[in-house]
Amino acid sequence: MLIPHGTVIAVVDGEKFELHRNAGNEAAPEIAPVDAPKLHEHNKDSGARHISSAANPAGHLLDEDAHAAAVATWLNQQVVSRNIEHLIVIAPPRTLGELRRRYDTALKATLLSELDKEMTGRSGQDILKALQSK
Repeated sequence: MLIPHGTVIAVVDGEKFELHRNAGNEAAPEIAPVDAPKLHEHNKDSGARHISSAANPAGHLLDEDAHAAAVATWLNQQVVSRNIEHLIVIAPPRTLGELRRRYDTALKATLLSELDKEMTGRSGQDILKALQSK
C-alpha cells in the first residue's frame, strides 16, 4: 500500500485516540506520532440500542460509542477544514463500525484505507508493517 506524504493515520479503540502522519514519502514512508486533541465525549446517542441491566451492563459500551462519535466528529471537521487530505483509520471491528456510521461524505472521499485491528500503543514501525501486510 502506498501512503502519500502527509497522510494522517488515526489509531482508535474504545478509549484511546492516537494520530500519526507519514513524514516520509510513498517510496519510503516514515510514520511519526502527532499530538491528538482532547475530545469531548458527550454523544451518547448510539447507546439507545444497548439495553443495560444488572445481567447485561452496557455502560462501558456507551462510553466506547461516545468516544468513537467524538473521534469521528473531530476527523470530519479536520477533513472539511482541509487539515487532513489523506486519511487511514485503524480500529478494532466494533469501534470501526461506530466510526463508519458517522463518516461524512468529505471524509469518505479522503479515506485511503481502513484496518480493523487493535493497534493503539504501537510504534510507527508496527503500524507501517500492519498497513503493508494488508
